[in-house]
Amino acid sequence: MIQAAITGERQVSFHELPDPRAKADWAVVSVQASALCTEYKAWLAGENQAVIGHEGVGEVVEVAERGSVSVGDRVVVLPQFSCGRCHLCMSGDYIYCEDSHDFASVHGSTSGAGTFAHYTLKPAWLLPRLPDDVSYAQATMAIDGIGASFGGFEAIGVNSQDTVLVTGLGPVGLGAVVNARFRNARVIGVEPAPWRANRALEMGAEAVLDPKDPDILQRIRSLTEGRGVDCAVDCSGRVSAERLCIDATRRRGRVAFVGECRDELTVRVSPDMIKKGLTVVGSWLYNMGDYAKVMKVIRQSPLIDLLISHQLPMSQIQAGFNLLAQGEAAKIVVDPWA
Repeated sequence: MIQAAITGERQVSFHELPDPRAKADWAVVSVQASALCTEYKAWLAGENQAVIGHEGVGEVVEVAERGSVSVGDRVVVLPQFSCGRCHLCMSGDYIYCEDSHDFASVHGSTSGAGTFAHYTLKPAWLLPRLPDDVSYAQATMAIDGIGASFGGFEAIGVNSQDTVLVTGLGPVGLGAVVNARFRNARVIGVEPAPWRANRALEMGAEAVLDPKDPDILQRIRSLTEGRGVDCAVDCSGRVSAERLCIDATRRRGRVAFVGECRDELTVRVSPDMIKKGLTVVGSWLYNMGDYAKVMKVIRQSPLIDLLISHQLPMSQIQAGFNLLAQGEAAKIVVDPWA
């Protein structure tokens, strides 16, 4: 099989590896579509990564034992290699598993560990089936496209009465706009890239503000009768945006951090948390019990086709990374077989 890897600054190479084989409760999936995510940052930085891709969907082609999937099933390939036995996995919060499998130790190589490949290998219980009316490209949105912000929205209870601030309108942030509009919430976005700002407005955001505007906090308050937004979701992973979420949210409001951040945010416990009465949570994807709800958004939202801005053959994955780096794409879906 062919598997993609990042092998240098702005370099992707394709390697021929042995086809993975099913083992115990692990099933082999022929990857029919996989969405690009933050891999482009490693591509820009020249951080070598032999295994890339975590947003795949496809068809089960081999199982080693009878279990939750069968050959021919169309499935979403959920991320991570969670153990399936700990209390977090058993409660559906598999994404937070503290005892995940070491893929190479279990299988003796990394062949099939990523989804930018012809085949991937996954514990069968992490392969929920696809509804018949959802295409493979649409189904990739069940992971970070729709799934990432969906988990954050569930954590802070976003509803139709809320005005929601979404900071960072990249692929995940645009997915947050889709989720917010599906819940009939009002959306204010923050994004510097014109392409992304325009796409958010096309999706139904009421306003998109430039984070470089020195008066941005006052502008948000002017759009919310001086009170601030009811909820805020940061999808950028930038400290300045996280700070804006805290400052722009009203008293007794709710904030979710979805975008991963390597820098340190300073939170002042008394003025930011206690005296404002804020609820602030971190969220990494969604509980597995909410998979059907995520699929409902994908099946029923008229905005899904706007969230998928490009579909490319895997041979053009570098072009996709470049579009993301330039801020000129939403979710990009690649076909590993093209």
